[in-house]
Amino acid sequence: MKRYLILILISFQGLLAQVQFEAKVSKATLGLNERLRVDFVMNIDGDNFNQPSFDGFKLIAGPSQQVSQSWVNGRSSFEKIYSYYLLPNQKGSLVIKQATIEYNGQVYKTSPIKINVTAAVEQPRDPNDTSVSADNNIYLVADISKTNPYVNEPITVVYKLYFSFNVGIDNFKELNKPKFNNFWSQNIEIKQLVAEEGMFKGENYRYVVLKKVVLYPQKSGKLDIEPLSMDIDVQLPSNRRDVFGRMVLIEDNKRVSAGAKTITVKALPENGKPEDFFGAVGNFDFKVTPTKTNLKNGESLDLIVSVTGKGNMKLFSLPKPVVPNALEMYDPVHNEQVATSLAGMSGKVSDNYTIVPQYKGNYPVKPMQFSYFDLGSKSYKTITSAEVMINVLEGPTDTRTAKTENSNSDKNAVASLEQFKYIKLKTNLIPKAKNDFFGSNLFLGLLFIPFLMLPLIVLFKKKKEAIDGDVVGNRIRRNNKLAKKYLSEAKRQIKNKEPFYVALEKAMHNFLKAKLHIETSEMSKDNIKELLLEKNASPEGVADFIALTENCEIARYAPASSATIQKDYDKAVVIISELEKQI
Repeated sequence: MKRYLILILISFQGLLAQVQFEAKVSKATLGLNERLRVDFVMNIDGDNFNQPSFDGFKLIAGPSQQVSQSWVNGRSSFEKIYSYYLLPNQKGSLVIKQATIEYNGQVYKTSPIKINVTAAVEQPRDPNDTSVSADNNIYLVADISKTNPYVNEPITVVYKLYFSFNVGIDNFKELNKPKFNNFWSQNIEIKQLVAEEGMFKGENYRYVVLKKVVLYPQKSGKLDIEPLSMDIDVQLPSNRRDVFGRMVLIEDNKRVSAGAKTITVKALPENGKPEDFFGAVGNFDFKVTPTKTNLKNGESLDLIVSVTGKGNMKLFSLPKPVVPNALEMYDPVHNEQVATSLAGMSGKVSDNYTIVPQYKGNYPVKPMQFSYFDLGSKSYKTITSAEVMINVLEGPTDTRTAKTENSNSDKNAVASLEQFKYIKLKTNLIPKAKNDFFGSNLFLGLLFIPFLMLPLIVLFKKKKEAIDGDVVGNRIRRNNKLAKKYLSEAKRQIKNKEPFYVALEKAMHNFLKAKLHIETSEMSKDNIKELLLEKNASPEGVADFIALTENCEIARYAPASSATIQKDYDKAVVIISELEKQI
């Protein structure tokens, strides 16, 4: 009898047992190069287990399954585990989504888990581990040419991947690109990867140059270069051999990081800085060249202001010529013939001014000055151009001075008319008989206008309530107004670089809010691209929009000419107009 009672109690206890299904992780915060273990644990034998998609992670291994069952003091315990090993693909906050199982006709879900992924971290190695591993045989190194440059002095960063002779590299992928904040940057194209031999840490290694970047610091002080991280598939030797006696290679994966670097940038000296210094740093030659100096009426000439040499060619403005009023000068056409190598930028930049004379005569163009900071002598230098004399051989004579001489005679003619000033030329007659206000048209109009206004007031009130209730429509209209407002502000600030790019960036952001119905928190590059493409925007237009938005942030810190700012404004108007039509 006692045996049956015990069995009944055990069965009743099993019926009352609570179903537990949860997800557990090895750590909540990890580096970009660290692995994460995720376990889905259940205390019942559930059916139809569905794993989450693991967005933002790379699946390294899994699922592996473990089942255990035990009896302790007459109590039965059951545990079933599905395990996965993951590698994060990006920094930031990632989420392990819900997994599901079925048990007795019901669906059970795990709770989502938030994982914080930081930059790659250095992983300690076990000193007792003598096996060949990727940890001590592969290194990503950032070689920096100079760690204490001047503002706008070029430095180079060369990323090299060192690997030992007994390790094979199958494939590699760049995980996150450094943004180089407060630097003007230019990637140097590598046409073909070539493995070379070199010394690293006192030993012979093979290495491949993966990336070359030229940087121009835009501000003084300590500037950080973000780390470059890569995901590499490697082949490691093992102690096992196949049936033919060949060594069996083990496939593995390795995350490597070059680590963050700090550059200490020196400010340009204030002592001896010329007033007309526009930020040029390097070694330059300055010329002012007219296409011709003798011309007839109706002809024009081109005045070319050019700088050639080696330095921050794209990061300074050229001086503007000053011409007499009799010469009409148009806005310049800016030309750049600049090549960028590991030594920095070199080539030629020029502004081409078209000048049209209005009158016959000889007109001088004043000498122009161009100042720059010479890195060789660490001092400022100024180049002065020669005076350019423009001879207009034919055309009308400038009579503006003659007009001023004849102005006295005109004044005398006007003075002779002052004596007739007392004669009144216009009348203001007033009728003798006045109409009574009571019963007049004005009286009747003022009497009935309030009654006629009542229906209009009711309609206006209903219309206003409908507009106030339309929250989404109001937000769209508000964002449209803000986009137009900031675009107009950008046009007004076109001669002030930083306020111009701030206003242009706000205009583009509010345009996105109005057209895509999103908030600032949802404005990631991938989300914007996906939403614009869904609304039938062209891929070229979307790429131009995103590129211009990113350029606004960079252009705040980089010197820019008025022609470049005007070009960015015109480009923004064209891009917004095209997207408006396509959406």
